[in-house]
Amino acid sequence: MAEAGQRSRLFGTDGVRGVAGHELTAHLAMDLSVAAAAVLGGGASTPGRPPGRAVAVVGRDPRASGEFLEAAVVAGLASAGVDVLRLGIIPTPGVAYLTGALGAAFGVVISASHNPARDNGIKFFGPGGIKLPDATEDDIEAQLGTAQLRTAAPMPDGAEFGRVSDASAEHERYLDHLQATLPVHPQPPLAGLRIVADCAHGAAYRVAPRALRQAGAEVITIGDQPDGLNINDGCGSTALGALAAAVVEHGADAGIAYDGDADRCLAVDADGQPLDGDQILTVLATGLKEAGRLAGDAVVVTVMSNQGFHVAMRDAGISVIVTPVGDKHVFAAMRDGGYVLGGEQSGHIIMLEHATTGDGVLTSLQLLAAVNRNGVPMSAAAKMMPKYPQVLVNVPGDASQLGPEVAAAVRRAEAELGGNGRVLVRPSGTEPTIRLMIQAKDASLAERVIGRLADEVRLALAGQ
Repeated sequence: MAEAGQRSRLFGTDGVRGVAGHELTAHLAMDLSVAAAAVLGGGASTPGRPPGRAVAVVGRDPRASGEFLEAAVVAGLASAGVDVLRLGIIPTPGVAYLTGALGAAFGVVISASHNPARDNGIKFFGPGGIKLPDATEDDIEAQLGTAQLRTAAPMPDGAEFGRVSDASAEHERYLDHLQATLPVHPQPPLAGLRIVADCAHGAAYRVAPRALRQAGAEVITIGDQPDGLNINDGCGSTALGALAAAVVEHGADAGIAYDGDADRCLAVDADGQPLDGDQILTVLATGLKEAGRLAGDAVVVTVMSNQGFHVAMRDAGISVIVTPVGDKHVFAAMRDGGYVLGGEQSGHIIMLEHATTGDGVLTSLQLLAAVNRNGVPMSAAAKMMPKYPQVLVNVPGDASQLGPEVAAAVRRAEAELGGNGRVLVRPSGTEPTIRLMIQAKDASLAERVIGRLADEVRLALAGQ
């Protein structure tokens, strides 16, 4: 908890999030946009704009609260002298791409991704569509903390106010970009595939089906009727049951599930069996290596990746770079090492040849094109990675209170797995909880080992 006179950091791991109308109010959204204009606008001109006039692109998902939050963000930006291009409902990676493609000073997304409809969030992309580093977010927050921000900051007047334009036609530019990432063949890359697409009643409900059809697939859609309240509700990448049932019902070759803002995707095969992000990465990494396009013959993942992924990469002659949890860490390692592929088990996959952030629609196109090109069913693609059973246990408590006895318990657990599994103990990034994970070839062994480890962690906390 912050001390008196201080407040906790406003920006979390992926922008500013909270319950709309409570933690995330119209007042905060407007102030945040004015602060962002001061930090990111920087007086930089965009080609075709008046000297010193910055431009921002703004997009959102279909949540009901997105309407008033978008209005507040747009009002704040325009009041601070920033021209605004309103993209409307569009996937988060679409905003990232168009930030760069349109030469905008920055981009703004109003979305809470895979969270329920009551939540919402605001996040920013810098020039080129790159997520902001923590230091820049801190600068925005410091600006936000200025007393009476909107009256203290120098504001334009008259012709110096920003102008607001409808830029929804730019969705076509994003769709053209997605198609341009696919290989050129005599026939469309997804020709002959029947696909079910679950759009989570979210931001991809228009773009994803169009992209898949343009690539040649026959597409059946579910989760494509957003009403502002049903986003992620029993559908999408967080609930694959509806997709699996639809794939079997329609005799489809595969299914794709996006999350609310479509920066990630998961898949199911023709029998409705799921493929997670590690399995999708396996397909993409091996395909890029075979084509000679996998920079450094390496892929970047987080500590949560399945041990089976590491085995598959070793067998394919591909190195694995491991980062802490979070796509920011994955992106940073990719940028610093010059790698082109990385991602998370959740299906948040970054392909730096084509995008600056995770893009679920792009990932689905590349995955399906690879499967179709190789002439194998999705089930065969899933089997490229020997998936180790994974068991997770959450133990309430403060990880900073853990001492050497827990490190010793981890070593004992690793010894019991005999080099055929993984042990991970880490603090939660969102609550006072210690997360334990065991992966092993044998599920019963994983259950036994994590049970003992959890008991030892609880005893260690009780002894503090």
